[in-house]
Amino acid sequence: MRVSYQSGVLKALAEEGLNFFHGDGTSGGGMTLAMMLSGLTPDQMCERWRTLRVKDFVSFMPFASYLNMSGAMAMGGAEGIVQKVFPHLGIEIAKINRAEGMLGTFNVCNYTRKVNEVFRHDQVDIDLIVAGMSLPIFMPPVRRGNAWYTDSAWIRDANPLEAVRQGADEIWIVWTLGNSPEYRPGAFRQYIQMLEMSANGALFEDFERIAEINQRIANGERLYGRTTPVRVHVIAPERPLPLDPDLYFGNVDAPTLIDMGYRDARRYLAQRSDEGVPLTPEATAMKDGKLGLTFRETMTGHFALGEIDPKAGEAAGKKADTTLAMHATVEVPDLDQFVADSTHTGVITGHIDFTPFGKNIVAERGVFRLFSPTDNKGLRLMVYELAFQHDNQPYYLAGRKEVQNDRKGTDLWNDTTTLLSRLHKGTGSDAPVVGAGVLKLGISDLAKLTSTIHVTNAAHIGDHARALATFGGFFMGSLWDSYGPKRTS
Repeated sequence: MRVSYQSGVLKALAEEGLNFFHGDGTSGGGMTLAMMLSGLTPDQMCERWRTLRVKDFVSFMPFASYLNMSGAMAMGGAEGIVQKVFPHLGIEIAKINRAEGMLGTFNVCNYTRKVNEVFRHDQVDIDLIVAGMSLPIFMPPVRRGNAWYTDSAWIRDANPLEAVRQGADEIWIVWTLGNSPEYRPGAFRQYIQMLEMSANGALFEDFERIAEINQRIANGERLYGRTTPVRVHVIAPERPLPLDPDLYFGNVDAPTLIDMGYRDARRYLAQRSDEGVPLTPEATAMKDGKLGLTFRETMTGHFALGEIDPKAGEAAGKKADTTLAMHATVEVPDLDQFVADSTHTGVITGHIDFTPFGKNIVAERGVFRLFSPTDNKGLRLMVYELAFQHDNQPYYLAGRKEVQNDRKGTDLWNDTTTLLSRLHKGTGSDAPVVGAGVLKLGISDLAKLTSTIHVTNAAHIGDHARALATFGGFFMGSLWDSYGPKRTS
């Protein structure tokens, strides 16, 4: 359910001008490959994911099977995926079978023989694609002839050696499974951790094989028809992605995952080496998730190009009926550090709708600060900044909420819900200003924001309560410092 992240990555790779002659998909990644082979562009893939009802993934087995769980094949079935999810995502078997220009290979586990089998795109049918994403316990295996087929993720969650066999000199792996150093409690989380051990372990064995191939080539051998080493690039999140239940229950959404994938890909592209990554287990290593929280926020307002002052831009935008909306997801990956840090800096991803530019313009990076102090002792700032590209030109949207009791009638509500914004043509807030306006958070938007606050990496209910109390205390305490009565001598 969370592989919408991969569509964001593919969007960034396409913008970079990268083209592939071979695509290989395993587990949920098979859906991404199926969408590509069905003829969808990365932008179309992102839009399909944004409008998908994630609850359509879930369909239940016959009621009688739950009365005797010891005899049940799985907790759920595949009807919702086949009848609703695949059609909405644009997955069409006939188009996949006829696809030209790129060879597609799908990995499926032959459970009967306990091996991974690779099927070309002109060989697959709907049953094989479903089998390839049918994780044990959650979805039943698929029977084909005398064999059972299921998800290959327990054997391998990526198949770079298949790319080597197909003649690839450069391999790009989009890795969405976790690789956290921390072992955590809980039955579901431990199921995921066992999956991570199997999948990462198989990947690292393939890395060792590729390293051996490269060494033999360096020694003068000719392998798989090549005389140059195989380079491997890996795009993965810095921290493990939210799990499927988080998506199902609304703690994260597909647009956010798309934004994350695009951001991570742009970051990797900006710093990549032509030689690729070292073929070691660190290639997919992620930072340990501390106790933190996330929330989603949308601010909208009138905005105009050609203005420098936000108030003037608001007036011009109102006259021309041009608006800008910032859709932001804020992550506080380490709450204790966030509170202790004097700048109170978090992580922000997002996308922008701007009338002259279009909709769903994904940001490649951003800055978020909450109640960050300034040289003016009575002024604190809430900072929201997103960098993006439009028509191959870099732009930087810089907004700030000025939190200050100026004793001139400015109220707390207005200060904390009004984002004075400027659009810079360039890569940062020091670039020339080419537009301005005022974005606001309405009452209904605030209610939506509150409903999206989600504690992350809580080991138990006590951690959950502590995180909310810590963040709430920091937030309200900062407001009191700014707006509470001041003692006079």
